[in-house]
Amino acid sequence: MQRHLYLIAGFVSIGLGAIGAFLPLLPTVPFMILAAFCFARSSPRLEARLLDHPHFGPHIRRWRERGAISRRGKKAALAAFAFSAGVALLFSPWPWYLIPLAAALIGGTWIWTRPEG
Repeated sequence: MQRHLYLIAGFVSIGLGAIGAFLPLLPTVPFMILAAFCFARSSPRLEARLLDHPHFGPHIRRWRERGAISRRGKKAALAAFAFSAGVALLFSPWPWYLIPLAAALIGGTWIWTRPEG
């Protein structure tokens, strides 16, 4: 049963990552990393396909080996955080816009402190 839940979660992560390829605020690579994690516990064949993928494989391996995020990935994530925080500042009332602003600051700080590949 647990294997099936991981398999479903892996496919959901792949789907969200695919959507993220077209939506600027939804990250793709973190969902692929999550999918690889789920597939490692449910389907070694699907995990191997992700690890061998020419675009996502190197990102997944860097994350697994060193917890590393490329500089380009960091910049993209921070740009998405900044855009989201800007939208919240424009369209959310006080004090609600502080929530995405705090999330962007905390998440952005954590991402920027990760090692680079």
